[in-house]
Amino acid sequence: MPSPRDDFNELMERVKQGREFTHASFEPIYYLVFPPSQILNVKRELPAWLAKLHNEGWEPSYLSIADTIADLLAEAPLRKLWIEADGKAPLQWKKTNDAISNYLSQRVLQQRLEEALEALAGQKNAILLVTDLEALHPYLRIGVIESSLEGKFRVPTVFLYPGVRTGKTRLKFLGFYHEDGNYRSVHVGG
Repeated sequence: MPSPRDDFNELMERVKQGREFTHASFEPIYYLVFPPSQILNVKRELPAWLAKLHNEGWEPSYLSIADTIADLLAEAPLRKLWIEADGKAPLQWKKTNDAISNYLSQRVLQQRLEEALEALAGQKNAILLVTDLEALHPYLRIGVIESSLEGKFRVPTVFLYPGVRTGKTRLKFLGFYHEDGNYRSVHVGG
């Protein structure tokens, strides 16, 4: 089984070659799929991958989904109300998760990704790595966000996806969600 490092190298070769014309969408969207057991190894590799990209002439940027969610929750308009409700019923995890899921589903996370993409549009050799997708559990799945941003991917965007590939376009987020085939991207690994 290839390592995430080997899969990353293969993925970057595909990024350099560009998308095939057989895809329904021509946006430069790529997924590096790796087993959830490799999440920490991928996090350890990220600085080396960013340095490698820079050395190869890319202008790499990354967006951490975990950090973005933390920022969004810190500035959420209902934050005070959530904290009060949590204080009254601290073991009501379903209510907490539902509130966070509802907030993130209002396109706030999508807007942050869109802003990151817009900031890179037109920059020569720009590439965006989207990390920490596991932070979406149990709130959202990245395929929903990706599909809502159709037409916005103007620079190669690589999603570091913890899951299992079950076909050319089908993925199982974290290895236990139902497989989803609604991705318009190239998948490597998994």
